[in-house]
Amino acid sequence: MPAFQVNSMQEHTKSSTLENAIALQKYGVGQPVRRKEDDTLVRGKGRYTDDFNLPGQAYAVIVRSTHAHGIIRGINSEAAKAMPGVLGVWTGKDLDAAGYGPFTCGLPLKSRDGTPLLQTNRQPLATDKVRFVGDPVAFVVAETLAQARDAAEAVELDIEPLPAVTDPEEAAKPGAPQLYDHIPDNVALDYHYGDMDKVNAAFASAAHVTKLDIENTRVAVVSMEPRVGLASYDKKSERYTLQVPTQGVAGNRANLAKNLNVPNDKVRILTANVGGSFGMKNINYPEYMCILYAAKALGRPVKWLDERSTSFLSDSHGRAQKIHAELALDAEGHFLAAKLSGYGNLGAYITGVAPGPLSLNTGKNFSSVYRTPLMAVDIKTVLTNTTLMGAYRGAGRPEANYYMERLIDRAADEMGINRLTLRRRNFIKPNQIPFPASSGVTYDSGDFQAVFNKALEISDHENFAKRKKESRKAGKLRGIAVGSYLEVTAPPSPELGKIVFDPDGTVQLITGTLDYGQGHATPFAQVLCQQLGVPFESVKLVQGDSDIVHTGNGTGGSRSITASGMAIVGAAKLVIEKGKRAAAHMLEASEADIEFADGSFTIAGTDRSIDIMELAKKLHDGKVPEGVPDSLDVDHTSEPVPSAFPNGCHVAEVEIDPETGVTQIVRYSAVNDFGTVINPMLVAGQLHGGVVQGIGQALMEHVRYDESGQPITGSLMDYALPRAEDVPNMAVGDHPVPATTNPLGSKGCGEAGCAGSLSTVVNAVIDALSEYGIKHIDMPLTPERVWRAIQEARRNAA
Repeated sequence: MPAFQVNSMQEHTKSSTLENAIALQKYGVGQPVRRKEDDTLVRGKGRYTDDFNLPGQAYAVIVRSTHAHGIIRGINSEAAKAMPGVLGVWTGKDLDAAGYGPFTCGLPLKSRDGTPLLQTNRQPLATDKVRFVGDPVAFVVAETLAQARDAAEAVELDIEPLPAVTDPEEAAKPGAPQLYDHIPDNVALDYHYGDMDKVNAAFASAAHVTKLDIENTRVAVVSMEPRVGLASYDKKSERYTLQVPTQGVAGNRANLAKNLNVPNDKVRILTANVGGSFGMKNINYPEYMCILYAAKALGRPVKWLDERSTSFLSDSHGRAQKIHAELALDAEGHFLAAKLSGYGNLGAYITGVAPGPLSLNTGKNFSSVYRTPLMAVDIKTVLTNTTLMGAYRGAGRPEANYYMERLIDRAADEMGINRLTLRRRNFIKPNQIPFPASSGVTYDSGDFQAVFNKALEISDHENFAKRKKESRKAGKLRGIAVGSYLEVTAPPSPELGKIVFDPDGTVQLITGTLDYGQGHATPFAQVLCQQLGVPFESVKLVQGDSDIVHTGNGTGGSRSITASGMAIVGAAKLVIEKGKRAAAHMLEASEADIEFADGSFTIAGTDRSIDIMELAKKLHDGKVPEGVPDSLDVDHTSEPVPSAFPNGCHVAEVEIDPETGVTQIVRYSAVNDFGTVINPMLVAGQLHGGVVQGIGQALMEHVRYDESGQPITGSLMDYALPRAEDVPNMAVGDHPVPATTNPLGSKGCGEAGCAGSLSTVVNAVIDALSEYGIKHIDMPLTPERVWRAIQEARRNAA
């Protein structure tokens, strides 16, 4: 290489190295960098699925059952077909003839007798029976949406009503209405975990046993963006394309291909901006199968958009458990054993991961941060004439922590032990980690007592009595609760980390998780910037095209930063390996003498170096000899990342007006251990969102059905959601203990807010009501429920 070129390169790379070092201070791991996408989104320039249209597209509307349970005797679509603009009306028989596969659950769960989970094998459209209000039975496609709606109303359904059951405990009783002939007593899974002989022996020897019946109410997701799909079919290539909001394109492509009964490469999933999901959009739905069928049949694109009213019917719901919880303690209050039994409501069909949150995940998270030597879980997951169940933010983790924290507060009250003391007495200690929990997992890191102490400090817990006195003067009840939590994040799975250096200076980072509100583009770029020293602004995150994202399990279970983070770190190492070979050629040195730091490859012991971006550009611009990489691009799939264990302690204070039952959260504090925090600003935002959803469930949200299975919370007129005025300012602190099981030391944070807030809000309300001797109220703690509990307590005391 000519000397003048080398010298020029040296001067350029010296300045580049300095710039890279400065950039790392601003954009590296741990910095509160603003989200890349915010400027676009807050200006209304985001592109969601409904913003996409294709030439010649038609519009679909689904015809749904108005009965919760019934036999389909006939479907008359002749009048609808004759209406203006109608291109077709199809029923389940048409889709059955296409050879589509059923919707199933892929979890390898087994009942206590060793038999596998019983599948409902849901078809896209019901053909024999309807099993919940909103069950799709036909669909109409027309030139315009208005024409499709009119025609859908003209489809006549002849359904013979059958008795319905909506409560899982009632559904499991002999003589209850049966949803499926092959699923006796509607019990699809009789889940058991633990050694019952040892657990029962521990309970028999206990000085005290606390028992509590708890209902964890059913909630609707109510994402800001409804579900929507735009389907097309290419006859020449025999390939389906679906634009749809998802939580990950690779996994959804595989599931959709399985349902369509075609190879994966015959399906393409495209996902743009997603307006929230919380677990609900991570499964395939009947509506998508319908529009893909119609797109192929008509030879033109077909679009479907859900409405809020039908979203309440057709989107998967969350939580929905009826649990009997017990805790055995010795005379000093040390935990001896704990057990859960009860029912989980699956709804009418089993798809996705629905039984997991109701059974397996609840058990894995129940022991939380406490030394609980023995544990048993017995939960029957039961089919009912209600909307199907799915994952909802936390997916079993908030539920389990809620049960444990409610038990601890009740046990402390019954035994006359201070609630804080009882928790301290049972925390897992740092010198006991790694700790094999009774749930079957081993905690690799954590300092639960320190997190607890910091939460007490930032919440000003010691001055609560003064604040309670002030509330009493104002005629209000005031309560406080301190609650710890721990989550077992999603199980191990491989993840894609693909890096492409484009000629224009852009660095494509391709991974199989998917941002539906989390803000992935910023922390992922921070990790890549830290690893490779590439300019933060140059990193472009690619997640939404299954033709590019060939591997990945999507975003869910608080796994994104651990899974994609590990994949990015692994891919970066491969880039550095390739870069050293290429830099050795460019700098005319031995590969063994090349070092990499702060974004530059340098000959050891010299000031001769080349910046990584300059090197990538030169590889694009010119030819290289055999054996020298022609680019720095890598396509890497990481090994599965073990589960992590985010944990924390939340403190909630509430005021209650005893004359109206209105509850107001007046103070809220949270200290969390999320391991290595990539971007504290984004972590705080995720925490706030999770806390608010927990507040919503604790105080107001509840999906309800009448005795015939008709939903009575089918709109935002009937279903309450938290608003800004319901949420206090939050004091947030961190006590990070890095995980040992992934290279970043991260633990995940997306669902932790729910796990901490559900129990602390409810326990704070019960604490405030304890003046009346009230010991338990099931969620939601609405003004009416609180007021009625107070009135009953006053009557009993009179």
